[in-house]
Amino acid sequence: MRCINIWGMNMSKVKDSKLSREGLEELEWARENMPMLARIGERFEKERPFKGMSIGVCLHLEKKTGILLETLMRGGAKVSASSCNPLTTDDRVAAALAEEGIEVYAWAGQNEKEYYQNINRVLDSEPELLIDDGCDQIFMVHTKRKELMGKIRGACEETTTGVTRLRAMEKAGKLKFPVVAVNDAYSKFLFDNRFGTAQSTLDAIMRATNKLLAGKTAVVIGFGWCGRGISERLRGVGANVIVVETSGRLGREEGPAGQHKALEALYSGFRVMNLEDAAPEGDLFITSTGNINIITRKHFEKMKDGAMLANAGHFNNEIDIGELAKMSSKRQRVKENVERFVMKDGRRLYLLSEGRLVNLARPSGQGHPIEIMDGSFSVQALSLEFISKSRLPPKLIPVPRAIDDEVAELALAVKGIKLSKPTKEQQEYAASWEEGT
Repeated sequence: MRCINIWGMNMSKVKDSKLSREGLEELEWARENMPMLARIGERFEKERPFKGMSIGVCLHLEKKTGILLETLMRGGAKVSASSCNPLTTDDRVAAALAEEGIEVYAWAGQNEKEYYQNINRVLDSEPELLIDDGCDQIFMVHTKRKELMGKIRGACEETTTGVTRLRAMEKAGKLKFPVVAVNDAYSKFLFDNRFGTAQSTLDAIMRATNKLLAGKTAVVIGFGWCGRGISERLRGVGANVIVVETSGRLGREEGPAGQHKALEALYSGFRVMNLEDAAPEGDLFITSTGNINIITRKHFEKMKDGAMLANAGHFNNEIDIGELAKMSSKRQRVKENVERFVMKDGRRLYLLSEGRLVNLARPSGQGHPIEIMDGSFSVQALSLEFISKSRLPPKLIPVPRAIDDEVAELALAVKGIKLSKPTKEQQEYAASWEEGT
């Protein structure tokens, strides 16, 4: 580990500062392809909404995230960042960001102790605003770093998993500062969850395995926004897709119940069944539920030789890896991001990316496409600005409709797309109730 002292007390901890040249090239490519953040950054540079403020960030540290951090700095912020996942840091980009003056505490392959140490290092900067992905940083403030509570104005949460945790905290009366649920913006559902996760998940699986997806039976577990996008893309490359859903609604779950999602999947043309019935058929299994122990012993026992297991949910607990290891006579690394588990009956099951986020585990996982994160991080930047200018109650807060609409409009504008405006007559008709048939 190399320490870099850029300015003042900046003591970033990255894997190798010599990687910064390659990282700067990656950042330049992202910068050229993120016109939405460029426009927001230009305004931030003039208005300086974060002047004198410290922002603590816990996100996947790669090139697109780097452009978000640069945008916040253009707004006058001092930025400190750690990764929200032990495997997803691009060490080249981390080194480059440290060279630019951002405090970076992250490297690929951190162990659990190092991971939480680095989140603590970010919190040592006493941030007034937070951006989180999965809620680990916010949770740490509420449990082990309570002395920071009075200083923090608010936070933004990036993911479905994080918002679910926050909703449970709020229900239990434990949430002590405002958090904007960036994940729940409609534009974010479209950008990140549906279209971004779909492409990046398939891209990572193909990079890691070099296997053909066409003709294979792929089992997608969970048909929320992410699962829907993954299923659509799998069908697009020629896979036979089975969708697995649960009955009912979990205690802290929002949105349609499992049977509604299953019905949507069925009427979208997918086969729908429970996991017990799907287990013997799948060549590839992808979890996207945000819940725990989705694929377990009873499913491993039924899987065919050569089945591949991947996770597109936030944490590495959707596939019961401990139980899989117990059932195996041999476990070995085949190649980067691929492990082979040999069952006692000779069957081989392959786990991708240690069961962590397959689309972001380096090096096969490149994360969401640049254009997708340009949109999602625009929601983040504008939501954080909203928090900095507002006095908000300590609760989970939706992204303001005006910000959601602004981002969608900006996404179209940078592509040169103009929409038709309704006429005065049409607006009046839509608002009236008098006229009938």
